[in-house]
Amino acid sequence: MTEPSAPIPRAPGELGFERIVYEKAPPRATITLNRPERLNAFDFRMLRELARAAEDASWDDEIRVVVLTGVGRAFCVGADLKEWQADYLGNPSGYWKWFGAFKDAHDRLREIGKPTLARINGICVGGGNELQMACDLAVMVDDAYIRHVGLEHGSVPAGGATQWLPIMVGERRAREIVLLCEEIPARQAAEWGLVNRVVPAADLDATVDDLAARLAAKLPQTTRYAKQQLNFWRDLSWHETVNHARDWLALSMLGDEAQSAVRRFVEKKHDG
Repeated sequence: MTEPSAPIPRAPGELGFERIVYEKAPPRATITLNRPERLNAFDFRMLRELARAAEDASWDDEIRVVVLTGVGRAFCVGADLKEWQADYLGNPSGYWKWFGAFKDAHDRLREIGKPTLARINGICVGGGNELQMACDLAVMVDDAYIRHVGLEHGSVPAGGATQWLPIMVGERRAREIVLLCEEIPARQAAEWGLVNRVVPAADLDATVDDLAARLAAKLPQTTRYAKQQLNFWRDLSWHETVNHARDWLALSMLGDEAQSAVRRFVEKKHDG
């Protein structure tokens, strides 16, 4: 990928993406996380590609709405802990740089200036839930679930969950999700306000298409400003905490607790 010389959108095929599929069918763009063999866990390259796709969509005046989804049986299960084990355990400087890519992807997606819609096609864990919370609306299949597991894997979910769950579901429910690490079935996620719609898999595309069309029909500049106003509490909580979290989580890569938890998880997956 070469650096652009001006904020001019490009055809998706010119961007050289490997970890995502980026499609434009104006007025809609779709970003699809494309690592089904890893349940769409994001590595460094996927984060960089997600940020670049969001940037391109923000520059394209023909795009009025952006859909984020995944390939296969998962929407996204968060960070690729296998990559963490190989590259970042015991390497806080490397992790700090990785987290910069994570933060940039979030900021590009949240500040895209257009409505975003998460199409949650399957399980949604950890950083995957943080990505869907960064979107404006979310539609989820009825046989999927949301879960945070950071406290079992040596990572505080401070890439959106600790900031936004209290806003979305309330203080007590946020603590339940983060501290207990239990599955939140789709219907419960809707009742708690984590997603807008829960539908059978057969109805997922029709529901997403309907919502995307209705979002795209709104006045783009007015929608952009309304979205910015709605982002106030998300932005406030995010910017007040995320850089502190970046430093603390980087240093945690030196600790026995995080290193042991990640190794156990990777070894368990390898044995399974």
